Amino acid sequence: MTSTPPAARRSKITPERVQEFYDAVLDQLREHGYEALTMEGVAARACCGKSTLYRQWKTKPQLVAAALRANRQGTLVAVDTGTLAGDLREAARIAAANSGRDTRLTQALGHAVLSDEELQAALREALVEPELAAFDAMVARAVARGEIAADHPALEFLPAQLMGVLRIRPVLEGRYADADYLVRFVDGALLPALGLAPIPLPDRNRAPAP
Repeated sequence: MTSTPPAARRSKITPERVQEFYDAVLDQLREHGYEALTMEGVAARACCGKSTLYRQWKTKPQLVAAALRANRQGTLVAVDTGTLAGDLREAARIAAANSGRDTRLTQALGHAVLSDEELQAALREALVEPELAAFDAMVARAVARGEIAADHPALEFLPAQLMGVLRIRPVLEGRYADADYLVRFVDGALLPALGLAPIPLPDRNRAPAP
């Protein structure tokens, strides 16, 4: 009597391996754009079989949306300098450090985000909503400190202005918004609109006090 061999057990994909898949997706997006991204390309980048991806995510939009959500970031959440002007300047520096990667990602998704609600929701969860929450916290602290009125008409436009200039500078000037550019934007545009004075920069040429 011959015994039947046990059925092959499907190996479980570890969280670390899943993150490698997501990293491959985002790298492919930034390099080639959404339309050119394929499950075959992601599989080759992640050194796995295409069937592995299809078993887990079924379609390219589902895989991209999962990768975006898994890489949800809140880069501005820890910003708290004690003043709204200081917070905005620090937010500008942090945003500049990520501007290339984030801008390439949003540009890569392009029209697909407008035509696919799941992708749009995933992009908002990954890149937009964490930063909006951070801006709300900055403003709330400033209002509590008495720096600015809660109903100041310029407050609602802060995220659109700072996040918008990140996206538009590559279009206007062919280069990403660096820290110097964004801090100057804060001092020259955002703070005057809020009625706040720019923070004086230290004069490195000034002789130290005796």
